[in-house]
Amino acid sequence: MKIGLIQQHNTDNRDDNRRRLAEKIDKLAKGGAELVVLQELHDSLYFCKTEDVDKCDLAVDIPGEATEYYAEVARRNNVVLVTSLFERRAAGLYHNTAVVFERNGEIAGTYRKMHIPDDPGYYEKFYFTPGDLGFRPIDTSVGRLGVLVCWDQWYPEAARLMALRGAEVLIYPTAIGWDTNDTTDEQRRQREAWVTVQRGHAVANGLPVVACNRVGDEEGVPFWGSSFVAGPQGELLMQASEREEAEFVVDVDMKRCEQVRRWWPFLRDRRIDAYDGLDRRFLD
Repeated sequence: MKIGLIQQHNTDNRDDNRRRLAEKIDKLAKGGAELVVLQELHDSLYFCKTEDVDKCDLAVDIPGEATEYYAEVARRNNVVLVTSLFERRAAGLYHNTAVVFERNGEIAGTYRKMHIPDDPGYYEKFYFTPGDLGFRPIDTSVGRLGVLVCWDQWYPEAARLMALRGAEVLIYPTAIGWDTNDTTDEQRRQREAWVTVQRGHAVANGLPVVACNRVGDEEGVPFWGSSFVAGPQGELLMQASEREEAEFVVDVDMKRCEQVRRWWPFLRDRRIDAYDGLDRRFLD
């Protein structure tokens, strides 16, 4: 599977963000990409750094004008496209939603972000209702995609449930960066932890992982880029810069993923009779 990623620095001009994304998707498609993954909330600046009800005006209907735009981009380039949109479900009810488009522009499926953070500079609980679609892969012409979003990437349960339902690749549109109050050493530890935990999901499930992050300073929030693709043993197949925009195509050998699972049959050896308690918050 030839997978394209776009790591972009966004502005407050939605139309310009979309135009640049469309141009890069065109470029990746010409380079052979069959699947293209965009970063989290790619149409705007990352708006969750403050709590402001007026930011809800950025939300879009699904389906609606935004999905029509990206559907046409997918159709024109004959690619499966993973997008990330701020969904307006109803007044006062919003989701952080990934929408996957098939090659012909039809919506193949959606995923609503399940784990919602609430940290300084990432006040997402103010904006997003937790997802209600569960951890269910989306079937496409390039395979069964286990699409998750950003904060979901820290939870092995989410990756495992996608794998148990037949996902062939794990995909994480992302918006994560540094706190400028942290030391350089702490910033480095956080970025490495982010990479490591996702490579761990690849190993534990025998699946490739695609993480697509935004980059650049957005009103004082420095996003750390570093988008990457890891193979089923956690090996890094490609990783982008921490500071520069990037777009690239990675050729992932899906037959090798099958072989890795034969060598390391973790799903076979799971002790499903001994995991009581995993559905509880804490065990006393």
